[in-house]
Amino acid sequence: MKFRVERDALADAVAWTAKSLPSRPSVPVLAGVMLRVSDGRLEVSGFDYEVSSQVTVDIQGDADGAALVSGRLLAEITKALPGKPVDIAAVGAHLELVCGSARFTLPTMPVEDYPSLPAMPASAGTIDAATFASAVAQVAIAAGRDETLPMMTGVRVELSGSNIALLATDRYRLAMRELEWRPEDPEISINALVPARTLNDTAKTLGPLGGDVTMALAHGGAGEGMIGFSAGTRRTTSRLLDGANYPPVRSLFPASHNAEARVSVPALVEVVRRVALVAERTTPVLLSFGPDGLVVEAGGSEEARASEAMDATFSGEPLTIGFNPQYLIDGLQNLLASTAVLSFVDAFKPAVISPAGDDGEIVPGYRYLIMPIRVTR
Repeated sequence: MKFRVERDALADAVAWTAKSLPSRPSVPVLAGVMLRVSDGRLEVSGFDYEVSSQVTVDIQGDADGAALVSGRLLAEITKALPGKPVDIAAVGAHLELVCGSARFTLPTMPVEDYPSLPAMPASAGTIDAATFASAVAQVAIAAGRDETLPMMTGVRVELSGSNIALLATDRYRLAMRELEWRPEDPEISINALVPARTLNDTAKTLGPLGGDVTMALAHGGAGEGMIGFSAGTRRTTSRLLDGANYPPVRSLFPASHNAEARVSVPALVEVVRRVALVAERTTPVLLSFGPDGLVVEAGGSEEARASEAMDATFSGEPLTIGFNPQYLIDGLQNLLASTAVLSFVDAFKPAVISPAGDDGEIVPGYRYLIMPIRVTR
């Protein structure tokens, strides 16, 4: 194997592929990226039996072949190379990499020991790449990070005709985004639970490419239990989580509310950040709404307390409610709007945060539910 490639194209391809590699692989070859050259194209791929990534790069190929090298090491090296073309050749049990006056020799692993990448499931439909990336980011923030509860670490993808709903919860908050897409089958009705980290990384990478993302999802037959995404020269697959017993989280959204506040998102984020400086790790920030606006306060101990008043439009009986400050900030920042509408039943039931448009009306599509923290004053 011997070829020449542009440094930026190589660095991007290797970085994306290496990102999903396991830090503690069950067998050494799974820490590698496969470089395979044929017909003037380079395929860079990685696979750990859970997630596969593959990207194709145009090159000047001198000799076809394949080599398997440490993914993380190659990613670090290619990122640090000068901005010049890179010459790569497989020589015996080593890979030689030359860029300008920089030269690296890396040990290779046996290509024949590397598992075959899974085939892409059948295409289920397409969605605008930027819209997809934005929607996933809005929802993935609420997914759990506790690996002992794998179901909560996923994003539930509900495909129903031309509508997609994305939902995620860690039991303390719940995010839901609904949007449209272009399904292959107008009658499609499938639910899938996708690992949130994988989905978020994939969406972040494919979003800036522009164009459309193809979503591939098997429902019966080959590729069952797997989802795939492709855009441009990149494709990735991921095993699905078992979502058979995923809780009916939609029912958590209250059917009605007794109080409502409208508040500036940038201002509230800034105030919560400032006031939370005195809050201890498990201490909530308190939001007190009334006819005069909003007061945000927190206290970690008797000595350290903070409060700040700000403008807010409020309707309903005066209300004081406590939230985890970071969860509140996460929800506000993912509204993608300058005004937030906070809807309350009472101080002990979940609150719902929604984006408002320029006309002050709630913009449908995204809702963020946050559980209150009971406080005694």
